[in-house]
Amino acid sequence: MSNAIRNWRRRAMERMHGRESDRGASAIEYAGIVIIVAAIILAIRGLGLNTAISAGIAKAVNSILGG
Repeated sequence: MSNAIRNWRRRAMERMHGRESDRGASAIEYAGIVIIVAAIILAIRGLGLNTAISAGIAKAVNSILGG
C-alpha cells in the first residue's frame, strides 16, 4: 500500500472515531434546519394556506381571551 493511501486511511479512521468526527456538524445541521423551515414557509405561501392559518390562530386567540 502506498504511503499516501496509508495516510489517508489513518486520517479517515481518526476522523470517524476521534474528536474531529463531529467538528462542523452543528453548522451543517443548522443549515439543514433553515432550509427545511424555508421550504415549509414557501409551501404554505404557495398553497395559499397563510390566510387559513392566520384565521385559525386569530380564532384560537380570541376564544382564549374571550373576544
